[in-house]
Amino acid sequence: MVRRAHHSLLVPALVAATLSACSIGQKPQRPAWRTQAENACLAERRVNPSEFIALAPEVDGPGICGLTRPFKVTALQGGAVSFNAIATLDCSMVAELDAWLADAVQPAAQARFGQQVVQINSMGSYACRGMNNQRGAQLSEHSFGNALDIGGFVLADGREITLVRDWGRGDAQTRAFLMDVHRGSCGHFSTVLSPGSNAFHYNHIHVDLALHGRSGRSICKPAPQETLPPPDPSPLIAQGRAPPAPDDETDNDTTGKPPLAAFEGPGVGARDGFGPVAGPEAYAPPPPPRRDGIGQLIEDPDQTSSIGRRRTF
Repeated sequence: MVRRAHHSLLVPALVAATLSACSIGQKPQRPAWRTQAENACLAERRVNPSEFIALAPEVDGPGICGLTRPFKVTALQGGAVSFNAIATLDCSMVAELDAWLADAVQPAAQARFGQQVVQINSMGSYACRGMNNQRGAQLSEHSFGNALDIGGFVLADGREITLVRDWGRGDAQTRAFLMDVHRGSCGHFSTVLSPGSNAFHYNHIHVDLALHGRSGRSICKPAPQETLPPPDPSPLIAQGRAPPAPDDETDNDTTGKPPLAAFEGPGVGARDGFGPVAGPEAYAPPPPPRRDGIGQLIEDPDQTSSIGRRRTF
């Protein structure tokens, strides 16, 4: 009886030990949705490989860190916006960063400074590490190439804008530019953490495409704020389109003078072959008809008729 009881307890123990040994030798797997997202992005051709965006071999580990189809990125926007260092990113992040530059960053730079951003100063892309670089913490999205830390930007004239200096101490338009970028980031990424969100992000903007639960909620900190309007001169000048000079003709002329085109006749507003520029004065109404002492009309050689008279030259 004792032996049978011992044997009945031993069998389940051996099975459990065998399964445990198998699990110890098995390599942990990345969540399936990550690979699925990479493959879907490639299938939809959201990113086109180029001399600035190159497909790289799979990054497999350590642990579940890595990417199935990583990209090595040196520039975006067709090469117009470079990185200060090569960024290793997954397909979705490359596509979203490119859209973010076009929709948020460049319009803000053009409005605030009258020029484009030509470089992103990155502080990190792929890295197998815990959140906020804390040992033992949950893995960061950087561990899957699904995040980028942005330390600043360089404008076309060489001016460098940094988060650590300009977020709180830059001039009014520079601070407004960074606020515009932050607000625009929240429309493109599922996680945006900028200075003021916590102590770990005092010097950069962190953006990623994390899947925050089934609801797909987003995290945007600090809360976006409205900013000052663009500076004078007007946005037309900021866009490289100077407003017309006071004497220039415009479609909304308020002088009350009709344009030359309103006057009929050949040669209007241009030389007609008979000397000076023919303008409206050349088509002034004729003088009244001349009469003699008994009221008879006197023929005037300069009048072609008594109806619809027009001077000839």
